This record gives sequence, C-alpha cells and structure tokens, in this order.
Amino acid sequence: MIARHEVVPRVAKLTALGVGVALLATACGGSPSGGSSGSSTSSAAAGGISCPAPSSGGGPQASGGATTVAPSDVPKSSTTSPTPLKIGSLLPQTGALAFLGPPEIAGVNLAVKQINDAGGVLGHPVEAIHRDSGDTTTDIATQSVTNLLGQGVSAIVGAASSGVSQTVINQITGAGTVMFSPANTSPVFSTWPAHGLYWRTAPSDVLQGRVLGNYMASCGAQTLGLLVLNDAYGTGLRDNVVKAFQSAGGKVVDQELFNEGDSQFSSQVDKVVAAKPDAIAVISFDQAKQIIPLLTAKGIKPSQMFFVDGNTSDYSKDLKPGTLAGSRGTIPGTFASDSFKAQLKTIDPSLKDYNYAGESWDAVNLIALAAEEAKSTKGTDIAKHLQDVSEGGQKCFDFATCVTLLRQGKDIDYDGQSGPVSFAANGDPTEAYIGLYEFDNNNVPQPISQEYGKLS
Repeated sequence: MIARHEVVPRVAKLTALGVGVALLATACGGSPSGGSSGSSTSSAAAGGISCPAPSSGGGPQASGGATTVAPSDVPKSSTTSPTPLKIGSLLPQTGALAFLGPPEIAGVNLAVKQINDAGGVLGHPVEAIHRDSGDTTTDIATQSVTNLLGQGVSAIVGAASSGVSQTVINQITGAGTVMFSPANTSPVFSTWPAHGLYWRTAPSDVLQGRVLGNYMASCGAQTLGLLVLNDAYGTGLRDNVVKAFQSAGGKVVDQELFNEGDSQFSSQVDKVVAAKPDAIAVISFDQAKQIIPLLTAKGIKPSQMFFVDGNTSDYSKDLKPGTLAGSRGTIPGTFASDSFKAQLKTIDPSLKDYNYAGESWDAVNLIALAAEEAKSTKGTDIAKHLQDVSEGGQKCFDFATCVTLLRQGKDIDYDGQSGPVSFAANGDPTEAYIGLYEFDNNNVPQPISQEYGKLS
C-alpha cells in the first residue's frame, strides 16, 4: 500500500533580518494550541519595539510528491542481528526542563512503535528504555546512564539540557555507545572529543542566536538587556545573540547571570531594567515563571520581552491572561504538523507542548536506519553510518520508506519531522529551521514564522 507523505509546512521568506541567514515564514492556517495564531506585528512599545510582519516569498521546500511505503509492505531484512537494537532515553522527567520531557518521550515512543509496526530492525523489535535526566542540580543523569549502559543499550537519546549532557557525554561515548541529543544546542559540543559517537538533531545555538539577535534588531530595538542562565546552554546562546545583535548595529547595555537552582531573581531583574534597554532577552528554563512577573512589575511591556527554546512554553496556568501577549520566542525546528501532533497524542493524550518531539522522532529513526545500513546494532558501527543515511541519496521521510530503500540496496537521504536533516562529520546538523512564536492573550506561544539557515 502506498500513501502520500505529509511534508513539512510550506514556507515563505521574511524580510529585513538577513545577516547570514535566510528567514522564512509559514502560512499558519489555524492555531495548534488554541487561542489566536498571533498578530502579524506587535504594537509599538517603549523603546520603539514594533516587529515586522511576515511577507510571502520563496524558500527551501520539501517535495510534495514524495510517497511512503506502508508498514505492511516493508520487505524483511536479509540480516538478523544477534541482539535486538536497544535504545535508551535520557530525557527530563524532573527538574527545570521537565516540561520538555513529555513531547520528547512521546517522539521516541512514536518512532519505536512505527519502526516495530514495520517489522523492527535487523529481524528484531526495537526496545526502548526510559530514564530520567533530571537537571544539573542533581546526579540523576549519571545514575540513569549507568543503568542504561548496564542494560546494553546501543544508543541513548538525550540529554535535553546541554549542561546535563556535559556531565555524562564522556561516560556514554567512552562506553562505545551513541549519544544522540534531540535538544542540545550549546556550541561546545561541536568540538567535543566524542570519538564520532555524539550526534544531535537540534542545531547549534550559533543559528538560534543569530536568528534571535537579528530579529530583535529588526523589531527596532537599539539596546538590549539579557537575563542568562549560567551554564553551557545559557552562556553559549547568549554569546551568539549578543554577536548578532551587535553586528546588526545594536548595543548591549546589561547582562545578568543566575545559576541553576536559584529561586530569587530580583537583583538581576532590577539591574537589567535600570539599564533601560529597548528589549530584554530571557535565556532560561522554567526560571522564567519567576522572572516574567518581576519584569512586568517594573513596567516592562510584553512586546519588549524575547524568549528562547528553554522557556517558550505554555504559561496559561502560570500567569494572568495577557501577561505575555505580543512577546516573541524562538525554538529550533519546524512547526509540528497537525498530523504529527495527532500521532503524538495517540502516545500521550495529555501533551500540550511539542518542543523537540520531531527531533526526538528523527533521532530514533536515524539510529534505526544507521543500524540497518551497518547491519549491526553495535554503537560504534551505528555511528559510522549516521552521516551517510542523512545525505546524498534518495529522499525519504519515515522509517518504513527509508528502510525499504535500504533493503533494496539504495542509498538514502533521510529528512524528518524536524525539517531537513544532514550531518557534518562532528555530528552537528548543517542546516535547520528556527521557529518564531508569538504569545497570545492566554500566554500560549503560537507559530508565526520559520527561519531557515545553514551552518558550516
């Protein structure tokens, strides 16, 4: 049975931001999370903030004519591995990034289900083992990794936090196991000595920082203040935001750091507000729940606040209606399609966020396809084929279709739910989308545009 593949949403170019990145906007036909889909331009605020409206135009697009192979039509593998492919997950069930856990775990489980519906990998069903990553205030991640390695996993999907990944990357890769993060964005991993075993579907924050810095400048901000989590993620993203904003002609008037586990942010907020910036970028995880009310109490308007993937989330139950209406935030990856969200809901009906679900789904599919091409479930063998299955062959968009091509002796170029996937030798994506979101009156981020960029 052959079915048409639902491709990545149609994209169109935005104007005015172009400092090394092409900016693309999606035509959003309805709100995925309820409420309004976000206005096309914010009202002018103190400091002259008035963000540009998306405009139509061309840009990279996935083919609308791609076909998919039904799971029941996938040919059997000619090779049966001695052991099944075991994939562990090291994703946040507790801690400051716990809101990211449900969509990421659902993405893993959905991919595993679909792979097994298509007959599994190398003659066996794929096994998934989930463990909590916690955050950097605990030692949960180390304990979880020890448990996963003890169960013989070939690959671990995670961690979400760059700071957590730094604490376990040597433990994982040193054991000859693939570490594949769906959400690490710190540039530090681009040069980490991981023996070819570290990979990620989320782009380095060189790209997110470039997009956000340019975007704030395009909104008319001439001065910028920052509130920044003092870890690999926060400071790495800050550096790239600052570089882009200054390159666009802006001036950084203050930046204040805080640490994971802090619960008081008044001092940092007071200093940033006293500098009278046009825009304030909050680079944090769920600390934003405490920071946002402090900013609004000081008279900072929603349109002056900008957020990032660690905190662009649903605050409908945390803040008074309208608190964030008009604020903007960025999240790496394409917008989740209605079809993909519906599939994720069959795994976890309670999902309300979809951040990094596509990246998690892609990570599992890529690991499985690399194992098929390697004809091995050994981590070091899988790692050697991850780059190959991501580029240079026949385009395919799901496991059943891609594995059919592999079993027919064809080379494949996998693209997935997170958008185009192609890897550099260091495991970094070489191209990606950054989604731009605007908070509605219910404090829920709504997709308004997608911005495409390449990383060398």
